[in-house]
Amino acid sequence: MNAAVGIQAEQVFARFLTLEQQARDAGDTEQLAYSLVNDGQALFGFRHAALLLNGKVRAVTGISVVDPHAPFVAFVEQALAQLQKTARDNQPQVVDPARLNEQSRADWQQLSAPHAFWLPLLDSQQRSFGGLWLAREQPWTPAEQTLLQQLGHCYAHAWLALQPRARHRRRRRPWLLVAATAVLAAMLVPVRQSVLAPAEVIPLNGQVVAAPLDGVITEFLVQPNQPVAAGDLLFTFDDTSLQARVDVAERTLAVARAEYRANAQRAFADAESGSRLELLAARAEQKQVELEYARDLLARSQVRAQRDGIAVFADPERWLGKPISTGEHLMVIADPAQARLRVDLAVGDAIDLPARAEVVLFPDSDPLNRHPAVLAHSAYEAQLTDAGQLAYRLDARFAGQPPRLGVRGTAKLHGERVPLGLYLLRRPLAALRQAAGL
Repeated sequence: MNAAVGIQAEQVFARFLTLEQQARDAGDTEQLAYSLVNDGQALFGFRHAALLLNGKVRAVTGISVVDPHAPFVAFVEQALAQLQKTARDNQPQVVDPARLNEQSRADWQQLSAPHAFWLPLLDSQQRSFGGLWLAREQPWTPAEQTLLQQLGHCYAHAWLALQPRARHRRRRRPWLLVAATAVLAAMLVPVRQSVLAPAEVIPLNGQVVAAPLDGVITEFLVQPNQPVAAGDLLFTFDDTSLQARVDVAERTLAVARAEYRANAQRAFADAESGSRLELLAARAEQKQVELEYARDLLARSQVRAQRDGIAVFADPERWLGKPISTGEHLMVIADPAQARLRVDLAVGDAIDLPARAEVVLFPDSDPLNRHPAVLAHSAYEAQLTDAGQLAYRLDARFAGQPPRLGVRGTAKLHGERVPLGLYLLRRPLAALRQAAGL
């Protein structure tokens, strides 16, 4: 008798190992699902088995395609939902009908075998992601329950092995939620707006030297950024015609005066000559005025500095030999210690700048050196720059010693504090608004 029992135990153990091997040999989840609800029927003698995943029936014994509206399928899903309410669906157990409602017990008598066993499938965190509903006519013995519990570990491992991505996502989901929350919180952190714009150091309260007359410049006597003193000669115009005009005016005045004197001498004897004296005197005065005007124009042909400073202009060759109109700006006499920063802020980069906003200049020639300044004035309307770009012109005053006049660089302007998300999305939102025509 002991030999017969031993042989029977060996057969049960062999069938059990075969079930484990069949589960591990499954090539995909469909093949594994079929194996879970059919292959164990010979060993455990169940009438039917149902595989449930996330509360839904995935496979049923002897059926290739599960009808989600079938009465047995609906009963098993409702029974599992009631087991989950007691928070014991992750424990292998013989299903107690008393834990089900009256309708489910009635459906059980009609649709399922009287003795059911719930075999959960657990992940590495011991959380149930599904299970097997096994039902038969005979009660489940403790030995069979132990075998089923061990078999459940094998089935769960085989199922998860075929779904590494789903397992990965499940593991990473809390981390993704934490990361998303952290990013969202970071987007709400207030940061100062800032923008970069080209800038140039220009004179403050400099004397503009404009052309005093129409003509052609013949010579520049100073070089760009050269120190000059009040009265120094800066440049000269061609004075050939002006000198000739002075000579003609002098001769004309001499003739007018000679004619006046001759008539004055004859006036004692000739009444007609006396009557012409007043006219000749007026003519002589007119010629005197014309001479003074001609001399004034000749003096203007030599342009001199009106104050001490440095001569700020680009290139003297630009003006030599070219016709110049009266009032045309040629240079600026500036004090090197008095300078301001001119910034051309492109329309697309414009941000709200408070009064006396912080401005920092980084010269192109020395980008590691910074020169702090304070916004003094901002233009209300944009205008075209020399580069043909529409920009707002801003003026800033240096807080300390200004850089050399004419220095160009990049200015960083600091605005109000805004959420980090708005700061990062400012350009895309502006582009979207322009594209949408809002």
